[in-house]
Amino acid sequence: MGMSVTISAATEQDAEQIFKLQYLCFQSEAALYGNYRIDPLVQTLDSVREEVAKDCVFVARLGDEVVGSVRGSVTEDGAAAIGKLCVHPRLQGHGIGARLLRAAESALAAERGATRFRLHTGHRSESSLGLYRKVGYTAVGTSEGKDGVPMIVLEKAAGTYAATA
Repeated sequence: MGMSVTISAATEQDAEQIFKLQYLCFQSEAALYGNYRIDPLVQTLDSVREEVAKDCVFVARLGDEVVGSVRGSVTEDGAAAIGKLCVHPRLQGHGIGARLLRAAESALAAERGATRFRLHTGHRSESSLGLYRKVGYTAVGTSEGKDGVPMIVLEKAAGTYAATA
């Protein structure tokens, strides 16, 4: 019998696994843009540790292995910035990303007073865009990442959850 994936708040002990997973998962994103200097690939382990300590960070676990993660924090305008959603390549397409998003959204609304959720994804990231649209996000604009990658900005109101992902 196989193990099931569980979603829980990240602890400081998870930071190194999150760091390694993020590096693995964002290789394909970097390849889409021919840019291996995107933020998730150049972030330091210390920076990940700081995010785990201060932000709303969730992980997906398969046994003791961290196989997914997402982060969020509330901005000055009451929106929650959600970012660095990643799921191990071998487990993508099984709803883990949607479950991570839902956990982060629920905590950000209930514990930190977020009134809406905002995220950015690369304009060529079709699988990410598909997931975000499926769970209720709509495009509200564009921006450019610090790394020069054109991004699509998506938002949805707090309390807006898709029935399925």
